[in-house]
Amino acid sequence: MKNVGVIGSGTMGNGIAHVFAQNGYNVHLIDIKQDALDRALQVIAKNFDRQIAKGKISEDVKTDSLNRIETFTNVLTGVAGCDLVVEAATERLDLKKKIFQEVDQAAPEHCILATNTSSISITELAAATKRPEMVIGMHFMNPVPVMKLVEIITGYCTSKEVTDTIEKLSIDIGKVPAMANDYPGFIANRILMPMINEAIYTLFEGAGGVNEIDTVMKLGMAHPMGPLQLADFIGLDVCKAILDVLYTGFGNPKYAPCPLLVNMVNAGKLGVKSGEGFYNWSHGTKELVVSSSFGE
Repeated sequence: MKNVGVIGSGTMGNGIAHVFAQNGYNVHLIDIKQDALDRALQVIAKNFDRQIAKGKISEDVKTDSLNRIETFTNVLTGVAGCDLVVEAATERLDLKKKIFQEVDQAAPEHCILATNTSSISITELAAATKRPEMVIGMHFMNPVPVMKLVEIITGYCTSKEVTDTIEKLSIDIGKVPAMANDYPGFIANRILMPMINEAIYTLFEGAGGVNEIDTVMKLGMAHPMGPLQLADFIGLDVCKAILDVLYTGFGNPKYAPCPLLVNMVNAGKLGVKSGEGFYNWSHGTKELVVSSSFGE
């Protein structure tokens, strides 16, 4: 396996491209807009610079890695010749199914199709292709160049050969694979999202304020980041979407998004990406200021 296609050049896509390129793979980074690809290359270069500043890589590694990344605005052209394609587009089932149908038609027969989805059914995406046995989930954690975990999700039809290949590949690029079966939320979000939702309920019902909730979890439970701050980083719209998947998939009311979360998403208060969520991020990300919406 030498050539890897990455579809989507946002935060996750450029991070995935970064890691594969750094580990010697030729990367085809694909997005519909060239300006998005240009921004992604700038972000990747800055992230390499951070690694250089910390003494983790040399300038030569940066140069060689960037030279291994080629950009494409056409999916069909971009996936040609790829041994693996990792889809990292927006977390929407309709969009991902459309991408998988296109990639299935254009990618070589031996090409494995992976998705970075954090909650959407691998089996359902695989059913949109003519190679369901070669479709698998590779759920990387953000920031991809830093976080060691990759959650590998096998669909109902995913072959053992493909699963073994992706497990070995994950180790080869310096990640620690955790194997999961294709049920709503997989492992990571089935555990994480109810915790975040309960933290939002704790705020919603007045049991504690934003700072208090996050402080308890950081200092009392040794979490590096409080659940409300983490929700802001993930994106409140993404949190709601994953909870909706869990609620729909299991039919259990414990997964229903908190009304406060629903209202915040409807109001466009999405966290870091919009400048305000549980915290005010308009000043940057170094200093936490509780959003004025909560009267603190």
